[in-house]
Amino acid sequence: KQRGEKIAVLTAYDALLAEILDSAGVDIILVGDSGGMVMGGHKTTVSVTLEEMLLYTKSASRGITNALLIADMPFLSYQVSPETAIANAGRFLQEAGAEGVKIEGGSPVIETARRLVNMGIPVMGHLGLTPQSIHKFGSYKLQGSEQESAEQIYQDALKLQDAGVFSIVLEKIPYDLAERITNTLSIPTIGIGAGIKCDGQVLVSQDMLGMYRKFKPKFVRQYAHLGDQIEKSCRDYISDVKNSQFPSENESF
Repeated sequence: KQRGEKIAVLTAYDALLAEILDSAGVDIILVGDSGGMVMGGHKTTVSVTLEEMLLYTKSASRGITNALLIADMPFLSYQVSPETAIANAGRFLQEAGAEGVKIEGGSPVIETARRLVNMGIPVMGHLGLTPQSIHKFGSYKLQGSEQESAEQIYQDALKLQDAGVFSIVLEKIPYDLAERITNTLSIPTIGIGAGIKCDGQVLVSQDMLGMYRKFKPKFVRQYAHLGDQIEKSCRDYISDVKNSQFPSENESF
């Protein structure tokens, strides 16, 4: 942040994609609980379990050489008590190869964040739209659009920084609020649907690559349409098999 360099973050849940992202030069690979929806078929991130996240993190870690690996702590793995959070976060570092964890929320998790940091566990915060709270919000709507909620997010960002987190994800909040937070904090902000003024950006890789076709959020820029390309390739393969056009003589022994 001090050098003014933007931070590029993408998600991975397996070694194959993690290796590609790492080779491309991404700064941080986030094993998001979004993996439960993208890979596991969950309707929300609320039902994603600790064991699922540990498996995704272990898999991704095997493909990484250079990027920083951060793992999402899933719902109820850190909210019950700081002691529970420390034990679960420790598993991500000790068993799964993560170099830090991400937790969602403001005031209710400040003390937990502080305790984790004091135990030597690097913590990334997450404010604004926090998907694990979807049942409280009622929808994936913009957060911080009113003065009171905007001020709450701003104050929570200050408290998280004071607790010792090394970075904060700002999700789906107004551009000017994200800019205000970014200009105030000494730690980096990572935006997702929070405008260009954040210190970095994160997207779900399957969204960015056009693989997840159920919906495309406004803040996603698709750099490929792999979902359609993969489906076409599969159709071509099926056709070749059905019509005895695969394998050819050159593909046989």
